[in-house]
Amino acid sequence: MMARTNSFRLLLALSVAYCIASLVHFAHNAELLSQYPNMPVWLSRSRVYAAWFAVTAIGALGLVVARSRYALLGFVLVAVYATLGFDGLGHYSLAPVSSHTLAMNLTIWFEVVAAAVLLMFTLRCVLLAGAQAGSRAAGS
Repeated sequence: MMARTNSFRLLLALSVAYCIASLVHFAHNAELLSQYPNMPVWLSRSRVYAAWFAVTAIGALGLVVARSRYALLGFVLVAVYATLGFDGLGHYSLAPVSSHTLAMNLTIWFEVVAAAVLLMFTLRCVLLAGAQAGSRAAGS
């Protein structure tokens, strides 16, 4: 039980770190939208914030579910949340790295690195939860 509590605390800490990194990138994107190269014309400040809220809601739901008897599902939701952090790399499909300012590149990579760390830890949790569920099923 102690290991599970410590794992959840680390999952929570990594989720908060990614949430902050994501907010920094999305807020920078929203507030300086016209300065980001080749952004779609339909994208607006409010849509950027709405997208951040929707992505973050997936992570929050995952954390809540991870504390329930459906922990494996919760971990999968958190993994989906982390995977969405790689979407920031899409900026580079619109324009090369050199077309972005240093601040733009830093916010993009801050989010991507935080997402990668969260994803790696969450996948570890998925594997452990899956193994534990398998051993419980075999013991029944």
